[in-house]
Amino acid sequence: MSSFRRFLTRPFGWLIAVAGFLCLAVPLAWATLVIYYSNLPWAGVRIGLAIAFAAFAIWALWFSRQRRMFVLAVVLFFGVVAWWISIRPSHDRNWRPEVAVMPRATIDGDHVHLTGVRNFQYRSRNDFTVGYQERDVLLSHLVALDFYVSYFTEGPVGHTFLSFIFDNAPPLSISIETRPEVGEGFAPVASLFKQFELIYVVGDERDIVGVRTNHRDEPVYLYRLNSSAVDARRLFLVYLARINELADHPEFYHLLTNSCTINIVRYANAAGRGGGFELRHLLNGLVDGYLYDSGRIDTTLPFDELRRRSLINDAARAA
Repeated sequence: MSSFRRFLTRPFGWLIAVAGFLCLAVPLAWATLVIYYSNLPWAGVRIGLAIAFAAFAIWALWFSRQRRMFVLAVVLFFGVVAWWISIRPSHDRNWRPEVAVMPRATIDGDHVHLTGVRNFQYRSRNDFTVGYQERDVLLSHLVALDFYVSYFTEGPVGHTFLSFIFDNAPPLSISIETRPEVGEGFAPVASLFKQFELIYVVGDERDIVGVRTNHRDEPVYLYRLNSSAVDARRLFLVYLARINELADHPEFYHLLTNSCTINIVRYANAAGRGGGFELRHLLNGLVDGYLYDSGRIDTTLPFDELRRRSLINDAARAA
């Protein structure tokens, strides 16, 4: 009987040991990355502090026999947490011209006036004429929604954005993106550690879509959503409220909690969408499959055929 009990308890002992290890290792890894991606301007100092913190914490937590070293490691960890909390987003940075202007909306009954609408003229990916405009649209003429999925590399992760379709004006695209500074590019891990502010790029489809299809060579798929005009207008108002909120109060982009598809779903929920969280909201390169399975896009064709027809790169280049 005692050997049987030992047989039963041994797996649980390993499970407890692994859980205890992870309870220490995960916060340690997080704090090390916080230091590495902190707001210190010197890369060498950040790297050195991150290595020093990780080395001391590993020694103090697993190798030192002194209780005070364990306590000191915990104190240092909470010091890093306090440092992390103190890092605030800003509108005052040396922004890349593509994200230099925060849009803003003024709503007066049926009439919406938008400033900071991007309409760049591109000659190549990095050669363009900067152009920001003002646009006026009428809510009563908003009739439909288009959903775009674009890929840096086709796979389980992509970028999604919406175009709001009017029956008396050109479509208005709104893309939820990072706001990189001059010399920066998107980095998924860095985006988890307050490295990028958030922006809602409002622009003409010839800019927001065209730069992806014609100059970045990103595969882009277009789907018309099965949304009523009422739902589209309700969602548009949610977007406009967030655009103004961001113009007044900057926020950090976060890949898992404050990014393109996550926010599209969040605002659709606020506008009356039914349904809960789905893994393909995070693995957003697969989100068109979710839209198809949930009946939010055309289902009269097999999905593979619909997806083949939804690739718009050739049509965009021709246009």
